[in-house]
Amino acid sequence: MAPLIEKHHVYAEGFTINTEKYNAHPVLKPIYIEGGTSQLQLFFKYAGYVFSYGDERHISVRMENDGDDYTFHRIKRSVLWEKNKFQQLEQMGLKTASSLFKNLEVDLPDDDADRSFSIFEWINQHYEVLLEEGFEIEQPESSGQKRYVFGGTKIDLEVSENNDWFDINAIVYFGTYRIPFIQLKNHILNHKKEFVLPSGEIAVIPEKWFSQYGNLLHFTEGGNHLKLRRHHIGLVNDLFEGEMANVSMGRKLQRLTDFETLPEVDMPLNFNGHLRPYQKAGYNWFHFLKEYHFGGCLADDMGLGKTIQTLALLQKNKEDAEAAGGKCTSLAIMPTSLIYNWLAEAKKFAPQLRLMVHTGTFRYKSPEVFSNYDLVITTYGISRIDIELFKAYFFDYVILDESQNIKNPSSKSFQAVRQLKSKYKLILSGTPVENSVNDLWTQMSFINPGLLGIQQFFMNEFVTPIEKKKDEDKARKLQALIKPFVMRRTKEQVATELPPKTENLFYCQMSEEQSAVYEQVKSEYRNELLKSLDDGTFPKKQIQVLQGLIKLRQIANHPIMIDSEYEGDSGKFENVVHTLSNVLDGGHKVLIFSQFVRQLNIYREYFDTEDIPYVYLDGSTQNRGDVVKQFQEDPKTRVFLISIKAGGVGLNLTEADYVFILDPWWNPAVEQQAIDRTHRIGQTKNVFIYKFITKDSVEEKILALQQRKLSVARALITTEESFIKSLSVEDIKEILG
Repeated sequence: MAPLIEKHHVYAEGFTINTEKYNAHPVLKPIYIEGGTSQLQLFFKYAGYVFSYGDERHISVRMENDGDDYTFHRIKRSVLWEKNKFQQLEQMGLKTASSLFKNLEVDLPDDDADRSFSIFEWINQHYEVLLEEGFEIEQPESSGQKRYVFGGTKIDLEVSENNDWFDINAIVYFGTYRIPFIQLKNHILNHKKEFVLPSGEIAVIPEKWFSQYGNLLHFTEGGNHLKLRRHHIGLVNDLFEGEMANVSMGRKLQRLTDFETLPEVDMPLNFNGHLRPYQKAGYNWFHFLKEYHFGGCLADDMGLGKTIQTLALLQKNKEDAEAAGGKCTSLAIMPTSLIYNWLAEAKKFAPQLRLMVHTGTFRYKSPEVFSNYDLVITTYGISRIDIELFKAYFFDYVILDESQNIKNPSSKSFQAVRQLKSKYKLILSGTPVENSVNDLWTQMSFINPGLLGIQQFFMNEFVTPIEKKKDEDKARKLQALIKPFVMRRTKEQVATELPPKTENLFYCQMSEEQSAVYEQVKSEYRNELLKSLDDGTFPKKQIQVLQGLIKLRQIANHPIMIDSEYEGDSGKFENVVHTLSNVLDGGHKVLIFSQFVRQLNIYREYFDTEDIPYVYLDGSTQNRGDVVKQFQEDPKTRVFLISIKAGGVGLNLTEADYVFILDPWWNPAVEQQAIDRTHRIGQTKNVFIYKFITKDSVEEKILALQQRKLSVARALITTEESFIKSLSVEDIKEILG
């Protein structure tokens, strides 16, 4: 009977047909599907009758019998109104789960992993609107089944600065329930979405809270009271900027996020030289970090004067300590190649700093001697060997130059430096991230232990998402964490403060094998020379002297230039390659000049092996125009190897902003011509020139002579022979001394 009554007007005898019309209201019933996508069932209640959405019948019949009395209730449904309610839900982000069943689910992107609680979150987000639109949410009544609490969810978070900590006071609201935030700590850290309320009902923690507050809770300390170490100021700022917390901190500490407004610090009285405005900002920042006992990383581009900014700090430190009636000793650790550069810069800018170089076979074995100096300089290699000696002394500053040397957490260098004791820590590096985001962990853990959590956490939370999944949100969060402690200025950012060109001398130490070859050849020529002075044949030996000097120059660059069987290394080659990798990592283009084609070939072989794109030009190059065009226009070709004699004319290479001169020599005019290849009309960038000079070799000695004879050289010396002729017997003895 029921199907007939639905479709037709039926005349009834012996039973009753009631046609009834009621106001309906929509009902939503959430269905939890573990490991799948949770769904919503949509029903409509017409008085005591319930119909599921989707059958589109205008009339539904329900039968009731009392003994032999049958009553058919013919209920009129508002199909258009039901459809409207369904469309409202669609507009709020739901879609039908399948064409067969009209259940609803949240319309999520395909890569959204956690779908089992998506419908519960959706209800919480739209709870107020659903109630206003007359929807009722129905859950199972039986005691054995889970009942969820629905309603608005929010966190009231307050962060306040307190001595060495930030105190965090936070309350969570789930509908009408008020819960201390600390009770959610383990749930958020372990990604557990269901939180059991005191009533036994279950609240669903919103997915976004895991990413918004996961880092914060990971780094919090304290039992019943949440607090953060002050070096997590980056996390606090992130909460403040995302309007996720009310933050109160001292005006002064707030400045750490805005380097421009840091307080001015007086320069040391005995500092020779003038810091450019960006360098002065770096110097001010060092002092700001010092006041709050934070460690810092100065990550300025290569050539912007990280050493000078640090020397200014150390000189000021010395003056302040002496004014207070004390003294302080700092330790700087660096690659061997940088020791002479630090010494040269210190002599020039802070000559009153008492420096001790702790290297070599006969170095001190007792830490007491350190207190006689303001700065102890050593290498990463020595710091590993002498770690017991170094860790027995409490330094004022420990400074790591080229700190990417400790990027590997299992390396002996990192294991050694983390044992050092000091009041303050600084690291300097133009490329703190050389290969992987993971490079940051050791360096940041050295300056501010605990800043990035334990290694495994850092890998899971940042390295993998950023590198494998290109997760921009994680990258932004990592940036927020480290930003207060990393100051980086690129060459382009400070271009207006730089001179058009800056020349730097880069001193290189010979390797042991190289030094042995050099000493052997040098003594042969010296003996020959002394003999010729005794027997009066010296005037005839000028060509021989010239040949000897050229041979020694070649060995000072790389002994393989005179002996193809040589299997050792070269200090200068290692230095050039290391410096070049920093320049290329910064995205710059570089011209590399040498007087020796043999030397250029050594670098060609290296670039071929390492797959570094380059172009090459010497006297025999035919298609000069094509080579220049490739370097100027191809963004991948960032290295140009040029024979200094061939590169003197007709080249316009304004794309390069670094110039390496591998073998500086007697005639500054030739070098100047080479530099002018890049520094000419059309050049919009500031140019850095690096001259690589081998320490304790003819190169260094000729350079000293050159300074003394500069005016003579400019006026009279035009060829290498005339230069040799201008040398006195004393000069030659000094060179070969």
